[in-house]
Amino acid sequence: QVQLVESGGGLVQPGGSLRLSCAASGIIFSSNTMAWYRQAPGKQRELVASITSGGSTNYAASVKGRFTISRDNAKNTVYLQMNSLKPEDTAVYYCNTLQLPAVYMYIYWGQGTQVTVSS
Repeated sequence: QVQLVESGGGLVQPGGSLRLSCAASGIIFSSNTMAWYRQAPGKQRELVASITSGGSTNYAASVKGRFTISRDNAKNTVYLQMNSLKPEDTAVYYCNTLQLPAVYMYIYWGQGTQVTVSS
């Protein structure tokens, strides 16, 4: 049974930083491309960043240069370091394996972690 537990969110001022963590179980973590997603109120879920089993990364244009995704296969954990945060980064952040948008509504998601960027 897949379980994804996100943590590390909170309230931060613009320009601040946060580090999110996601502990995964029930999947062969080391073999999967992992990803962070976010969903802001009234908006669709969007892919933020992904990391392959070999450590190659990709980022959405809106976060490139500010966010860094990493993984620790020994701990079955994926991280998202978020720097220079902006109000438009406010959203619930989720981790999962890399998925096509068409299947978002059909797959399991963890509870997510709320990130609020506000002064």
